[in-house]
Amino acid sequence: MDITRLIDGFLGPGVGASIGQTVGSVATQASETARSATQNMPGGVMGGAAAGGIMALLLGTKKGRKIGGSVLMYGGLAALGGLAYKAYTDYKSNQATPPFGSGTEPQGHPPQPQTIFQAPADSGFDPAMIQDTSGRDLRLSLVQAMISAAKADGHIDAAENKIIMGQIDSLGLASDEKAFLFDQLRRPSDPLSIANLARDERQATELYLASLLAIDTDTPEEQRYMDRLGDALRLPDALRIKLTHQVAATKG
Repeated sequence: MDITRLIDGFLGPGVGASIGQTVGSVATQASETARSATQNMPGGVMGGAAAGGIMALLLGTKKGRKIGGSVLMYGGLAALGGLAYKAYTDYKSNQATPPFGSGTEPQGHPPQPQTIFQAPADSGFDPAMIQDTSGRDLRLSLVQAMISAAKADGHIDAAENKIIMGQIDSLGLASDEKAFLFDQLRRPSDPLSIANLARDERQATELYLASLLAIDTDTPEEQRYMDRLGDALRLPDALRIKLTHQVAATKG
């Protein structure tokens, strides 16, 4: 299996953004690409898998869904690792931010753009350098986590799922790469199985952040999914809050 090719098909060919630019600029680029890929697809599915990858299709099947994966589409999984690393190190430095709605956050000021840094290779946060509990490349586990989270509210109907399957079939992937994506799409959303992929707290942090990027917790089903995932990963509340703020900045 060529994991790099699979990731390119899943996130789209724009994943080569330079690490070091701001989250805001990446999100703007991705939003423009996503808008250009939304024309005339049946079932409300975002068109142009070639422009935004399968991730764009999964996010686009829910009307009004934010392009939460925009940083991933342009920074790749290295960007995810960098975001998780920053949130985790801030948390460990006792800099966890208060929860939303606590009355302590600044009023009238949206989240500020953050700079995307690639996590150090020896930090335990570079997805290409580490393996999950089964010895599998963690990048595959992150893809699995994003697909599971994106489907958590059950918004993808049979017709949309068929279109997504067809797009996967047309991506030029090898048979084992297609089989992996097909298998993940057929599986029910299961936060417990995702949590079982984490070898340690660092991997748990990355899996939780990947899931947050692929979901908008604006339905009870989605919020329940993230609560169950966080509990199963045994992530402290303060770390979950830090990750939630980190993702809010990428979506803001």
